[in-house]
Amino acid sequence: MTTEQILHFLQKDIHSTIMATVDEKGLPVTCVIDMMLSDENGLYFLTARGKAFYQRLMDRGVVAVTGLKGEDTMSSVSVNLQGKVRNIGKERLAEIFENNPYMVEIYPTEISRDALEVFQIYEASGEIFDLSQKPIFRQSFSYGHAQAKDTGYRILTDQCIGCGKCVDVCPQNCITGDCPKKIDQSHCLHCGNCFSECPVQAVIKLGA
Repeated sequence: MTTEQILHFLQKDIHSTIMATVDEKGLPVTCVIDMMLSDENGLYFLTARGKAFYQRLMDRGVVAVTGLKGEDTMSSVSVNLQGKVRNIGKERLAEIFENNPYMVEIYPTEISRDALEVFQIYEASGEIFDLSQKPIFRQSFSYGHAQAKDTGYRILTDQCIGCGKCVDVCPQNCITGDCPKKIDQSHCLHCGNCFSECPVQAVIKLGA
């Protein structure tokens, strides 16, 4: 999937997300936030100026977002990201109401909408994780000036002895090859079994 397709899936198919911000004491705070629009430049949502959530956005300018779709664990697809947010005022507010008509029930008049301002997550990195596929599927993405993060595990080609112990303990059968072995990152669970079992420490842990 392209990054724009992932953002569209988060906004359209998941829509209601859990968003984390940071309060004045540096502690995380979560709330449910609907993603109202998405495009190649990021994600868009709104809130009212009188809310504590608004102030946290203005003070810190960073968010983490998680969205989940599925009837149960084994049919679930999740998207998570973390990045930078900025206030764009009334820009795209009319478009948001046009594309999310339920907002009219919450803010029925033009006067009542005066408190609303739009925010854009304009730079972020994240991951889509799909448990409904067999084997599981994951894909990193980024946009703006953010860089996609390398996470999980990698086998050092000059240290692998090809013993196969990592293969035996991999729950998704995503380690292949003779010597050196190779981890298919798109199907890796990041469980760490290979890291724990390697007798020569040829498996390294990538970024958190």
